[in-house]
Amino acid sequence: MTDEFDGMYDTFKALLDAFPPSEAVKRLEMLGVKAEIVQEIRERHEQQTIRIKELEEPHAVVLGNRDTWYTGPQDKDKCWPAIVELLRKDGWPVEPAIRNLDDSSTRVVSLLNHPKEKSFSTRGLVVGYVQSGKTTNFTSVMAKAADRGYKLFIVLAGIHNGLRRQTQARLVQQLVEPNPSLWSQLTGLDKDFVPTENPAAYFGKNNKTHVLCVVKKNATVLRKLARWLDKASDYLKDCPALIIDDEADQATVATKSINPLILNIMSSLPRSAYVGYTASPFANLLIDPSAQDLYPRDFVVNLPKPEGHFGTEVLFGRYALDGEDPEQVDDGYDMIRSVPDDDVPCVRPETRADVEGFEPVITDTLRRAVEYFWLTTAARRVRRKGNPHSTMLVHTSVNTAVHNSFKRPLEHLLKCAAESLTDATFLSRLRDLWEEETARVPAEEFDEKKVDFDSLAPELPGVLRGCRVIMDNSSSEDRLDYENGPVVAIAVGGNTLSRGLTLEGLSVSYFVRAVSAYDTLLQMGRWFGFRNGYADLPRIWMTDELAEWFRHLATVETEMRRDIDIYMTEAETPLTFAVRLRTHPALRVTAAAKMRDAVTAASSYGGKRVQTHYFRTDADWLRGNITAARNLVAASRSNAVRIETRSSEGRYVFRDVPHNVVTDFLAAYKFHDKSPENDADLITGYIQKRVKEANSLRRWNVAIVGNPAGEPFDLAPGISVGLNSRARLAVSNPDPYFADIKTLMSRRDAAVDLDGDTAKLTEKGIMDKRGELLPDTGLLVLYPIDKVSAPSPTKERRAPLNAEEHVIGVGLVFPGPQHGDSTVEKYISANLSTLRIEDEDYSLLVEGEDA
Repeated sequence: MTDEFDGMYDTFKALLDAFPPSEAVKRLEMLGVKAEIVQEIRERHEQQTIRIKELEEPHAVVLGNRDTWYTGPQDKDKCWPAIVELLRKDGWPVEPAIRNLDDSSTRVVSLLNHPKEKSFSTRGLVVGYVQSGKTTNFTSVMAKAADRGYKLFIVLAGIHNGLRRQTQARLVQQLVEPNPSLWSQLTGLDKDFVPTENPAAYFGKNNKTHVLCVVKKNATVLRKLARWLDKASDYLKDCPALIIDDEADQATVATKSINPLILNIMSSLPRSAYVGYTASPFANLLIDPSAQDLYPRDFVVNLPKPEGHFGTEVLFGRYALDGEDPEQVDDGYDMIRSVPDDDVPCVRPETRADVEGFEPVITDTLRRAVEYFWLTTAARRVRRKGNPHSTMLVHTSVNTAVHNSFKRPLEHLLKCAAESLTDATFLSRLRDLWEEETARVPAEEFDEKKVDFDSLAPELPGVLRGCRVIMDNSSSEDRLDYENGPVVAIAVGGNTLSRGLTLEGLSVSYFVRAVSAYDTLLQMGRWFGFRNGYADLPRIWMTDELAEWFRHLATVETEMRRDIDIYMTEAETPLTFAVRLRTHPALRVTAAAKMRDAVTAASSYGGKRVQTHYFRTDADWLRGNITAARNLVAASRSNAVRIETRSSEGRYVFRDVPHNVVTDFLAAYKFHDKSPENDADLITGYIQKRVKEANSLRRWNVAIVGNPAGEPFDLAPGISVGLNSRARLAVSNPDPYFADIKTLMSRRDAAVDLDGDTAKLTEKGIMDKRGELLPDTGLLVLYPIDKVSAPSPTKERRAPLNAEEHVIGVGLVFPGPQHGDSTVEKYISANLSTLRIEDEDYSLLVEGEDA
């Protein structure tokens, strides 16, 4: 590369600040740059553009697949290099952490409009993970946008003062303080927006600084900002603005005051880009795209999962998605502890009428959680690394009176513990608790070294002496403050601790809050995030029902992100596709008002594998399914064209069985009511429609899969297989007759009726081969399961099935979808059919809370 090229390429990059790429190239030609140099510059820019577009992470969907104007930082930049320097001082490694942040923030900026365009109104959405560094990402986006000429930066920082103040402090530290001459501030650490008399002082041509404004999503505050911007309208036509909406699903969508005010602010900015950031984008993805609203019509971006992040799937596990090998989907870490249903009324009022005068009881599970918190805090002091703070979260209710009622019993527990440190019985109990917990989650799995009880015991007096019980809610004066030295605190709270705000050094959570929607549930998981130096120590006490909900939610999250990735590769846009969100029988996706424009999305069984993993374990229910299975085997033997016996493998295959034999079985077999995907009526309806409309699924192969080493189980005279073993997930449940085995069907079993060697085929390879050999034939597999099914010693999160009778599991494999394939309803999505309908604007209604 010649010096001449380097110089001209720098000139070209400078021209990009003022012109689109094509115009910048023309300017080079006008300057008399040699044709071969211009061509080299074109190629370099195209390569840079392609690199940004093809970043493995984050994935994006882009309106019109437009070329980007931004291909990364330049040498003359000031704001982004300052952030890099701060992160290095904080111990961030260049590879991979800073490089990944650079790439992901560059990707977002590349989706914005060029700040020199005469007018634009961009709407985008960035989907991250809870407690995963979204603030650092949008701060980096702001820095890079500022380096390229964006002038006004409005950050909508949640609805609480604590989060607004925290966000202001971060932005001042990372943007303003490194380059104080480049920034003007409309807000401060202790004050939200207060109008000034002279907008020209900020937006006039003589002021070259960037303007920072960090405000709560509060109607009073936003109304003041909107009026002030209206007064500044003469200056705003030359003011490219970036609006960052942190926690973009909270208060932004379908609210009568906040939503119209955000739209009003945007309408006063001729050149504006709105970018929402959230880890729970369900409401944002269901906005009516045809309305004058904040549907992310221009782009949706998935941020990459950071290395070392504790997310929903890592902690709770998830279920396999279509195309995945269930055996490769992890159960999650053994960090979840069960709170029995009988304990819940002791820590949370059962009705609103019970709130007044409520006195919580320190149950055995709550006491164990608190004592483990003290132990883990002491162990972290022995290790002397990582976050200096140590926090425990107690979240049982949204009611502040309930929070306050915990102060006396928790402080009494603390006082008794401090007085018992010389009591041999008390110390023995703590030792047993520590040994039990550290055995269940070995430190070595996280590259840490176990701290012996004898090493941490000397630290306990200091831990107990410094521990505080803090009520952090909207009515309390005593809040968590991490700015004045290391904190050891048991924080009891509700909504103020449930979104955005970081609980520093969170080690233990006790969570039994009643929740009704995906986004609420996900955002209350303050235990998500990074646990550097103590990744083996976090624990969560919650009910088994809540743990199952989080496992379902992990599946929803993964599927949602996969949808975005798939549609990107198909060159779709947010206006031509709608991300599907899997539903749950007991949870709403989001608040009802936020789903009012959503539609039920169609999802076909074509090409999918359905399996039972929830079961009842009571005798009557199981006997009914055994009878249904035996009737199916008898009918299959009578109607099959051919029967294959592989008794040495514990397998039988009945080929070309009429579809009515399968639908008769589905009518008799009982699926668990917690399994919406295993709806017998939907499956039967799908089969019948496909038989009628596509002349497909008329014939089925019915297989029996057993374990040759298992106890023999008779399904018909002369047809017997060994019982399979399927242990349940190791959680107790409000329903003593409920079991979740998580995975029934292996990848190999989906090929049980295929000829040839299928052992090395991938999941996709099996489905492709089925499409080739059996394009119209379905497969039903029966699994007789041993009622005891003790887990293997390596399965730490498993327990014996302990059913009252042997269990019959069912797997169904459907041939690939065809034109006109019938559908089943399992998802909701945004309604894209109304895009040409012009809706009325939101009317400005009376606001809610005070500033």
